[in-house]
Amino acid sequence: NTILCLPRSFEYSQKNAVLVPVAALGFGGMLVYWMRSRQKIKTIEMDDGWWGSGERPLKVKEDESIRPFKIETSDKEIEDLHRRLEQARYTPHLEGAAFHYGFNSSYLQKVVAYWRNQFDWHKQVEVLNKYAHFQTTIEGIDIHFIHVKPSYVPHGRAVQPLLMVHGWPGSFYEFYKIIPLLTEPARHSLNEGDVVFEVICPSIPGYGFSEAPHQKGFDTIATARIFHKLMNRLGFKEYYLQGGDWGSRITTNMAQMLPQSVKGLHLNFVFISRQGLRRMISVMLGAYVPWLVGLTREDVQRTYPFIQKNIYELLRESGYLHIQATKPDTAGCGLNDSPVGLAAYILEKFSTWTDKSFLHKDDGGLESKYSLDELLTNVMIYWVTSSIVSSMRFYKENISKDPGLTADARVGVYVPTGIAAFPQELVHTPRVWAKDIFKNIITYSYMPRGGHFAAFEEPKLLAQDIMHFVRKVEQL
Repeated sequence: NTILCLPRSFEYSQKNAVLVPVAALGFGGMLVYWMRSRQKIKTIEMDDGWWGSGERPLKVKEDESIRPFKIETSDKEIEDLHRRLEQARYTPHLEGAAFHYGFNSSYLQKVVAYWRNQFDWHKQVEVLNKYAHFQTTIEGIDIHFIHVKPSYVPHGRAVQPLLMVHGWPGSFYEFYKIIPLLTEPARHSLNEGDVVFEVICPSIPGYGFSEAPHQKGFDTIATARIFHKLMNRLGFKEYYLQGGDWGSRITTNMAQMLPQSVKGLHLNFVFISRQGLRRMISVMLGAYVPWLVGLTREDVQRTYPFIQKNIYELLRESGYLHIQATKPDTAGCGLNDSPVGLAAYILEKFSTWTDKSFLHKDDGGLESKYSLDELLTNVMIYWVTSSIVSSMRFYKENISKDPGLTADARVGVYVPTGIAAFPQELVHTPRVWAKDIFKNIITYSYMPRGGHFAAFEEPKLLAQDIMHFVRKVEQL
């Protein structure tokens, strides 16, 4: 029996001698393929959408024309505003409350008196119309934008297209001070014109003069897709992006969606939804051994005491967010009916989001960085377009989902990225934390001063940082 088994066992060992290497090769090949596929850059699907009223019309091609647009006003509109301002009711503020309970009602009466008797909306409409405005229909709704080209381009200089996206409760008007610095840098003693931009500033759908979506579910990813379509319609194949607040999330989604179209992404606010054990360890060790977890001395100064700066102060400033992310229409209907309520609600953010210490001032420090004409012009954009409710809904569409399940949650950003970290921003994101999502940070700047509304408040600082970033990208 033993002798009979020998040839058979020899046969088996020969088979094994062939099969084992083949299996190993096959497994190894699969492992290499898996690792290669893991390295392939994931993107957000472009998809398509419909935000117009009712069902999407079949077989009707969308009107892709770009139509000149002009902001207009009427005596009737102004008379209605004045009547409402005159009939406002106020609640006496608590003694010594400053802005700790929200907008101080004594200062509010001064703002409203200025609004009623000195603010000239006709004149501000002319200011708004100094740049060329347009509208175009995308996915069933009218998208408003301004498009500013440089009046002079030095010989041999390439003009860089730059899309700048605002947030809440801002508007395209936030960029009016920074636009001339970017389109005519030499005239403003910035870099002798070696980087020149043409600037496109759209209004997010549901904000200002962009039509509000008529369907549920309009989030930053839908906005990103619409803005890509807008840039494409304007004839751009590649372009730079810049954003703060919602604009930061929208432009980040744009970079995740079509990285081949985005030359660079510049942000002055960073959204990071991923937390986890690594972040917890970083937070715990950062105060004691910052170098061990990659934090700089400046990061420590801006991040700690952690509970105070990242939980308590954030909770104090984000009550509005909870309302807008759950039942925006309820609070919104009051704001849409009362210009005084609208101004208090919006301008309170321009106080503490500009500088947290403004909480202690009776006037909320509002006029230390902005003029009342500037602040009220932004409020008027919401008022005349009745867009406060639709702007607030953007929170519900974006925050009511589990952040870990959204299409952008597991997608990194691989395009060249520049981050301008302003010291008075609501939260500070150290470079080492930003790197979890932004895999190709080219510049990271600790800005010397300024808060949440960077373009509106510190236009020159922001313009210089954008140019510094673009110059570096162009040299790559």
